[in-house]
Amino acid sequence: MKSIILRTLCAVLFVASCAAAQEVIPLYPGTPPASTPDTYPEKTYFSKLWNTDVVSNVTKPSLVVFKPSAATKNGTAAIICPGGGFMALSITSEGTDAAKYLTERGVTTFVLKYRLAHTGEDATQEFADAFSNREQFDRTMSKVIPLSVADGVAAITYVKQHAAEFGISPDRVGIIGFSAGGVVAAGATLRPALGSTPAFVAVIYGSASEFKDAVPADAPPLFIAAATDDNLGLAPDSIALYQRWVDAHKSAELHMYAIGGHGFGMHQHNIPTDHWIDRLTDWLQLQGFLK
Repeated sequence: MKSIILRTLCAVLFVASCAAAQEVIPLYPGTPPASTPDTYPEKTYFSKLWNTDVVSNVTKPSLVVFKPSAATKNGTAAIICPGGGFMALSITSEGTDAAKYLTERGVTTFVLKYRLAHTGEDATQEFADAFSNREQFDRTMSKVIPLSVADGVAAITYVKQHAAEFGISPDRVGIIGFSAGGVVAAGATLRPALGSTPAFVAVIYGSASEFKDAVPADAPPLFIAAATDDNLGLAPDSIALYQRWVDAHKSAELHMYAIGGHGFGMHQHNIPTDHWIDRLTDWLQLQGFLK
């Protein structure tokens, strides 16, 4: 009981500290497009199943801003989309921790909380139960994914339009997504709105199999990291996405680790996947985004 109370308290303090320290920007002024007004509240809690803080029941998408110091700011921005099967957001390992890492290297980062399916007491357990029937899960999520991707497009558009306010360049705004967030990042890149094409895209153990669109003529450079032993079976999706970019004669870099499973994010396991974000940094440097 004490450990549960302690974890709950830590989650509350974590959210409170983020709210106090970071700017939170509503993505839409009112009810998001294609949504109806919802009465259930957004929820943040510690998931014992995922062993991390998660956010569920997002109905009002928002961006949490992390600003680099004036001495390190390089004019590049990254929108970070946490994963969680469109039922939750792994907000720490695949959100704020990655944001802080990049911010320390001069990148202005925005953690996107995009719309999710409505869940009950524990979204992570509901995801585990739902994903056991993959066909039914995909049918259910097909209603949510377009809304989540639309939030990714809206996030890119917002950051580009307000670039001057954040001291960034509108042509240096990229998007990074993990797992379901990788679907959002890939979808926002393959189906951008006018002027919302990102400058770069990184898909971390994600997928683009939901989108049959041709790779756009102005597709940005693509970075992919995943593990061969991905326990959700998504490793082939990473390879397929890489091949789509290569076939379209666009710049792409793929890191397929032998082990690491699914959801390694910013967790440290003393294996090579611990350093995927260092390779992302190398790639961003090579592409000119950290200069």
